[in-house]
Amino acid sequence: MNTSVTVGLAVGAVVVLVAAVALRLADRVGLPSLLLYLALGVALGEGGVGVEFEDFSLTRTLGVAALVVILAEGGLTTRWQDVRRAIGPGLSLATVGVTVSVAVTAALTVWLLGFGWGYAFLLGAVISSTDAAAVFATLRRLPLPRRMAAALEVESGLNDAPVILLVAVLSDTLTGAHAEPWWITGLVIVAELLGGSAVGLAIGFGGVQLLRRSALPLAGFYPLATLALCVLAFASADLLHTSGFVAVYLCGLVLGNATLPHRSASIGFAEGMASLAQIGLFVMLGLLVSPDRLAGAIGPALLVGAVLLLVGRPLSVLASLAWFRIPWPQQAFISWAGLRGAVPIVVATFPLTADVPGATFIFDTVFVLVVVFTLVQGWSLPWVARRLGIASPLTPREVVVESAPLDELDADLVQMTVPPRSRLHGVYLPELRLPEDAAVVLIVRDGRSFVPDRTTRLMRGDQALIVSARRSRPEAERRLRAVSRAGRLASWRGETGAASGAD
Repeated sequence: MNTSVTVGLAVGAVVVLVAAVALRLADRVGLPSLLLYLALGVALGEGGVGVEFEDFSLTRTLGVAALVVILAEGGLTTRWQDVRRAIGPGLSLATVGVTVSVAVTAALTVWLLGFGWGYAFLLGAVISSTDAAAVFATLRRLPLPRRMAAALEVESGLNDAPVILLVAVLSDTLTGAHAEPWWITGLVIVAELLGGSAVGLAIGFGGVQLLRRSALPLAGFYPLATLALCVLAFASADLLHTSGFVAVYLCGLVLGNATLPHRSASIGFAEGMASLAQIGLFVMLGLLVSPDRLAGAIGPALLVGAVLLLVGRPLSVLASLAWFRIPWPQQAFISWAGLRGAVPIVVATFPLTADVPGATFIFDTVFVLVVVFTLVQGWSLPWVARRLGIASPLTPREVVVESAPLDELDADLVQMTVPPRSRLHGVYLPELRLPEDAAVVLIVRDGRSFVPDRTTRLMRGDQALIVSARRSRPEAERRLRAVSRAGRLASWRGETGAASGAD
């Protein structure tokens, strides 16, 4: 085998292992992991080990591919019952909020730094997008009100698309390749966002039917197929000249909230791939940076970042959420929690590949801004949540029921875990009143497996395997959800066990 290939594989493996250890360290000290990945890339680059990497075109291509995987994982792991009440605020933040943020940041940048309007708008657009990876990784560890956290997640999942379209248009304008009136450009952006939404939803719902009706030869194919559908949504939307980033997020949202075979394994696989994408992306961006150039960008980066954080972001939140009943403390937290990460740095490579004058300065400025303000915001979010009085106690998730097909038996294998405070605790198995052709066949409790009988009672933390005839599985799942919510008298109390989010 070629020696360079072997060395490349070895280096890649070491980088992933070091990044995994760094993630554990980041969790312990409360440091955003992306900063450690960036630092690893800088250490490997020309200012450290000496690896030279200046291919901005390749960085843009690989960066977009990594963002596709990250957004797919974000959609797959977002719970619809949390998001449905936050769609309005999240969508408003991703559209109105982006517009206000870009305008305010550009205006103040022109006034404070003397930039031209076109250049200032480009810089404002590049830094206006919140980062999905940073938001998902940080906010899901904090005990926050669900609607507020979901609004931030929806914003980070959807605002990449309008920002990338806007940066592309501004880059073409500054290089003389774009001369359409602004209102036509606006209509094109809206059409691309709507088209991407349609493509993502269509492939998502079509993929649900495909995975439900297909008996794949290996269980490991289901996670691959699920992620492949998300990537297909991006590619299809992009080929149709619509927004692929909106498409991939919405496709993942549909697939992640559907009852699919091996759903838990599919989500776990997507989380692993997204982590790998983040590691590769941040290390690559760290390699791309030249430490000698960063010194000149520190002052402007701090000034622009302060403008965005203290003026642009608060005004964009105020304009976006004025029509929604969101308490002022939560609006203040949303304003502070507009985390930046890989997305602005990747978007900053677009002007570089378009040969926009001064694009290198924009890239260096954005890099410094992301590092400094991610450090400040990432560490301060728990403190800010407590000071604003919005930190809420962690509540247990509703019982999660997973299923996998047993095709030759025309049956399904169903898995569930009894969550804390679930009313399944203390219920005898006969009191579940499962269908006649469904039965609990195995329970794992405190690491010990045993076959239950009629005298067995479910306990918190139990993992149970149920075998059910395929025709009876929906009824068995409804009964499990009903008892988890309302106890053994669920039917008498009117609890039907409908899936969360169902009407």
